Amino acid sequence: MNLERLPNEEKLTLCRKYYFGGFAFLPFLWLVNVVWFFKEAFVEPTYTEQLQIKTYVKRSGLGFLLWVAVLTTWITIFQHFRAEWGEVGDYLSFTIPLGIP
Repeated sequence: MNLERLPNEEKLTLCRKYYFGGFAFLPFLWLVNVVWFFKEAFVEPTYTEQLQIKTYVKRSGLGFLLWVAVLTTWITIFQHFRAEWGEVGDYLSFTIPLGIP
């Protein structure tokens, strides 16, 4: 998508949609929001909607980093303790590996 062709109001609307879409357990939308709108928020000359876009970009970046931290923590804990959890670990597994690591 070429953001240069969009008017500033539509840029703000699109940025807002991606920001709120990330709350639907879709943190990838926050990453896309940061990548697409970083230049608009921090590099381009000032315009009226830029302050709101900047806020959405900062919050999207923070939300994405938080999701990465939580997901990494969960994966690490699960991989380390799955065998010790017994049946609960097996029920949480998509595939049940054979043996104990």
